[in-house]
Amino acid sequence: MDSFSSPSSGGSSSPPSTEQLMDQVKTQLAQAYAEEFLETVRSKCFAKCITKPGTSLSGSESSCVSRCVDRYIEATGIVSRALFSSMR
Repeated sequence: MDSFSSPSSGGSSSPPSTEQLMDQVKTQLAQAYAEEFLETVRSKCFAKCITKPGTSLSGSESSCVSRCVDRYIEATGIVSRALFSSMR
């Protein structure tokens, strides 16, 4: 069953409403965005901050990752606000 299908109930089912489809699309977009965000942060911050991979992070690696993630979140917010304000 694909993500746009609804479980059938007793043999007859009505197609999802436009609102239901929009909710599903929004959910899928949010999930895709979160996955992309995590992958980008993981790859960029790891490459920048982790110099010697091991079983744990050093204090400096941990603070570097934290700052890197904070900066990425802030930059993403700035870009998003600029994008959405230009669409109005």
